[in-house]
Amino acid sequence: MKMPIVRKGIAPMAALAALVAGIVFPLFVAARQQSPSLSLPEERHLRNVRQLTFGGENAEAYFSADDKHLIFQSRPDTKSCDQMFTMDVDGSHRRQVSTGGGRTTCGYFFPDGKHILYSSTRGAGPECPPPPDWSHGYVWKLYPEYEIYKARPDGSHVEQLTHNFGYDAEATISRDGKHIVFTSLREGDLDIYTMDADGKNVRRLTTELGYDGGPFYSFDGKKIVYRAYHPESPEEIEDYKELLRTYELHPRRFEIFVMNADGSGKRQLTHFGAASFAPFFHPDGKRIIFASNRLDPKGRNFDLYLINEDGSGLEQVTYDPQFDAFPMFSSDGKMLVWAANRNGKVRGETNIFIADWVE
Repeated sequence: MKMPIVRKGIAPMAALAALVAGIVFPLFVAARQQSPSLSLPEERHLRNVRQLTFGGENAEAYFSADDKHLIFQSRPDTKSCDQMFTMDVDGSHRRQVSTGGGRTTCGYFFPDGKHILYSSTRGAGPECPPPPDWSHGYVWKLYPEYEIYKARPDGSHVEQLTHNFGYDAEATISRDGKHIVFTSLREGDLDIYTMDADGKNVRRLTTELGYDGGPFYSFDGKKIVYRAYHPESPEEIEDYKELLRTYELHPRRFEIFVMNADGSGKRQLTHFGAASFAPFFHPDGKRIIFASNRLDPKGRNFDLYLINEDGSGLEQVTYDPQFDAFPMFSSDGKMLVWAANRNGKVRGETNIFIADWVE
């Protein structure tokens, strides 16, 4: 979990939001006026920035195929678990669509608009699973109880698609609705798999030692972009394996990769030695947007970047000194949605923002 706040006990897709936050803050239920300036002068690609959520931990907001709705995860207070919500792209009609049991992450719309997808620990019980132990450093908890579920957009008629103890999460769907790509620990390592929309015909795409996850299809379904950490030194390998035995991961370093939809042709696009994650294809299929702390590899200043599909043409998109991550383009490329700490009333508050995209 696409960093479950992995943030996104927090699942890996939004977890970096929690790292920035340090602690989770209460939800501010009173409506707040938009700041007169939610973007910086350097952010030339962003126009008419709007804030859609106000308070708490909100991350991983993704468009429906018709670009009218968003699905996202939210954690309003320190006592609750992340749950899945939907809202219109103007922030109205917010609605919880997960059951409220367990911890929930990595929501996504089926292209037909008739179903949603998310991962949850609900099958292991209604309680929040215990948080990770950070006494020896920051780690992601890879809850082995995570399974992938399908439901109607209102949250009804929940159907479990995976039945595997060992972490199944970070799932997204091809635009034709035929294939789901996800991350799993089912064969002893954190790898990327695909399956049919009904959960059948599971196929493993990555085999390199280390973490491969957060996958997204290109709009034409021919390629998959993802983040990866492949330990190299004996010390790194041992550290990775030791943490994996307790279902944990150090989110210290990720690079952006691209492969063909069948797992062939793997290519590494970034070589920053930093935490680069949450990649997503532009609809033109030629560019990828992602988040990284490349300018502060040991710090918490994450910004959005564009890079060409061949690894050239790196361009910084956001310049806020805090946290910007989890970007997604609308299907026509005219809007960008992402999660950020900007305009927060308390330190580390993470909210959903949307802007018009300017070329």
